[in-house]
Amino acid sequence: MLTCSSLDRLTGARLFFKCENLQRTGSFKFRGAWNAVQSLGPAEAARGVLTHSSGNHAAALACAAALRGIPAHIVMPRDTAAVKVRAVEHYGGRIIFCEPTLADRMATAERVQRETGAVLVHPYDDVRVIAGQATVGWELLEQQPELHAVIAPVSGGGLLSGIALAVAAARRPCAVFGAEPEAVSDAAESLRTGRLQPATGGQTCADGLRAALSERTFAILRRHARDILCVAEAELVAAMRLIWE
Repeated sequence: MLTCSSLDRLTGARLFFKCENLQRTGSFKFRGAWNAVQSLGPAEAARGVLTHSSGNHAAALACAAALRGIPAHIVMPRDTAAVKVRAVEHYGGRIIFCEPTLADRMATAERVQRETGAVLVHPYDDVRVIAGQATVGWELLEQQPELHAVIAPVSGGGLLSGIALAVAAARRPCAVFGAEPEAVSDAAESLRTGRLQPATGGQTCADGLRAALSERTFAILRRHARDILCVAEAELVAAMRLIWE
């Protein structure tokens, strides 16, 4: 965790940053992927693992599979950024391209699963993945036991659900908040209405936050998250610039 006295002065609070951008493969996603891969029995592992992802989960699962020495089949949309494709290739993942629609991603993944028998590891709608992401929350409370609040981004909800469960299990007086762009505020709307809302299809520079909650992550967040904070695009860009500077 890192701190910054300048940001503390700007906000009038003590801030602690859990820098998952420095995590293996560059994001928190490695935690969930590693936990899922390591939880497989020998017979399951021998069949390999499978996911559909255009981002960090794809590289994380490919890396986790390589470390265990098992195959990883990664379904990726044809328009995935080249740098993300190269990351999966670097870790030895077998890429199967599909059309850039959720329906084709799922259909292609189902076909590959029939052909290979690989175990599906969903990017966030998977108890093993959520449990892996929960280690972020557990470590936060170990490193700073007096935290009053935790704020984490929410897309499909795997990270935020895991953190919320960890804080609840620790029985600490710490509020858990999600944050998402106003342009894709389906999680905030889901909690506000009490009904799971679909992805809005909006555009945001936070391209990793465009997925929608699943029934599983929605149920966890309804019970354990305090609120979802929505951030305007201009605020998002200004905050990124401030952090970089």
